[in-house]
Amino acid sequence: MLKNCSSCGKQTKEYSVVPDPNSSEAIIRCKHCRQLSVQFETPSGVKGP
Repeated sequence: MLKNCSSCGKQTKEYSVVPDPNSSEAIIRCKHCRQLSVQFETPSGVKGP
């Protein structure tokens, strides 16, 4: 199943899912963005590397 990365927006098969502490949404990060610590921001305002 393909998911969109929260950092780069690209669709990927290799990803991790972390629950968003401020909403019921999930933070999805592709392998590439996790390795490079690319910044992300969720619609609920959570920011991270």
